[in-house]
Amino acid sequence: MGTRRDFLKKSAMLTTAAMVAPTALSSCGKKQKEIGLQVYTVRDQLNDDLEGTLKKVAETGYNSVEAAGFGNGRFYGKEPKEFTRMLNDMGMKFMSSHTVFEPDVADEVCSAHAEAGCKYIVYPYLSGEFRENLDGYKNTADKLNTLGQFAKKHGLQFAYHNHNFEFEPMEGQIPMDVLLSNTDPNLVKSELDLYWITKGGHTPIEYFDKFPGRFELWHVKDMDNTPEQFFAAVGTGTIDFKPIFDAREKAGMKHFFVEEDRCKGDIWEDLNTSFTFLNNASFV
Repeated sequence: MGTRRDFLKKSAMLTTAAMVAPTALSSCGKKQKEIGLQVYTVRDQLNDDLEGTLKKVAETGYNSVEAAGFGNGRFYGKEPKEFTRMLNDMGMKFMSSHTVFEPDVADEVCSAHAEAGCKYIVYPYLSGEFRENLDGYKNTADKLNTLGQFAKKHGLQFAYHNHNFEFEPMEGQIPMDVLLSNTDPNLVKSELDLYWITKGGHTPIEYFDKFPGRFELWHVKDMDNTPEQFFAAVGTGTIDFKPIFDAREKAGMKHFFVEEDRCKGDIWEDLNTSFTFLNNASFV
């Protein structure tokens, strides 16, 4: 028979194990990272088979989605709550949506996004007629502030997504600086595309230092080592992601989405490579 001391020792060991278990499970990968996908990446596949494609996204490991298919009050033809429920049933969150819209329809657009439970609504692209001169960018900044007010009214955070043209000097200034300097930091955040800012000749960290806290969303994509500087699976190209992720607090980053605008090979192989790299990276 064991002594009272043996009993107490065993009890203490069991208690310690119970306290340590959640942490141990977490460190063994039970607590999954949030790794999102901008599903514009698989737009052709979505057009062919919406549900099957989203299931494959989830099976690859992505657990957060940024959409790019809103129109007529629906997401990819689905009612807002129906679309979100479909994603949730697959283990994914509907976090953000790319939508070009104007102030005259902002109420209904933002209302549909709020109904879907989406957190961010992102203005994804600035047409050429609005970027012919700096006045065009300043007028755009005014419009973004207005759209940001509508988003806030509906409990959403508004953001603007860049390409490389915002970094081409114009009239002695950088248009991206004009947009960020002339928009309200509370109403208009930036979804920083790490590929496009690099292709535009600047670095993410440069902008984190210049406009701290503005970059709540990121597009994480890589650039191949060719003169073309084509898109590449994350972790296979020339962009060094560690110092960028190390500066996430200064940036204000809350969520990120893998995106690959175009792919020369098998997009599912690239998406698996990107997910594996980010999931295994200690700095993410």
